[in-house]
Amino acid sequence: MATKAEKTRERILAVTQALVLEKGFSGTSLDDVLRETELTKGAFFHHFKSKAELAREMVERYWENDCQLFLGFAKRAEELADDPLQETLIFLKLFEEFVRCVTHPMPGCVFASYTYESQQFDPSIHEFIQEGFDKRGAMYAEKFEAVLNRYKPAIDVTAHELAEMIMSVIEGGFILARSYRDPEFIARQSKQFRQYLQLLFSAGAQN
Repeated sequence: MATKAEKTRERILAVTQALVLEKGFSGTSLDDVLRETELTKGAFFHHFKSKAELAREMVERYWENDCQLFLGFAKRAEELADDPLQETLIFLKLFEEFVRCVTHPMPGCVFASYTYESQQFDPSIHEFIQEGFDKRGAMYAEKFEAVLNRYKPAIDVTAHELAEMIMSVIEGGFILARSYRDPEFIARQSKQFRQYLQLLFSAGAQN
């Protein structure tokens, strides 16, 4: 079981993440965090030496949670299909169902928030974020490579290009969903990409 200190630390990270997604890192003050967590400055600094340390740990926490979420989608898709194309389509469908359920607060991406304000952080945080995107892209590329090994696409395309495309759809979707205050936006765009894949590989399996 988590200790009281661990629960408090987790609460600080969760509250700060919500504030950053709403207001940005520079717009989130220590006073905001203290007010939402109902902690004193002394209690806060018992857990984090500085706002910079909090930033680093929040990014790492976000990546770990995000990674586990997508690995869960991948495992479920593998259980439901043997065909690589169907597995990828199910994976995307599971993601769409998830984001449709997250209507409040409006979905957002901590990686994107930090990238916009990268000048405020140690270069190591930007490197960590880039590595995170690289790992995510590699996961997608592996799935698309399996599809390309069995199916001939209607137009020339690489697994890396498809991975870049779905990442652009999702990350761009977070921005536009917040701009339009439309939580369905991300799911709709993911669905469009899923339908694009169906058209791209509609000719069937390669001989």
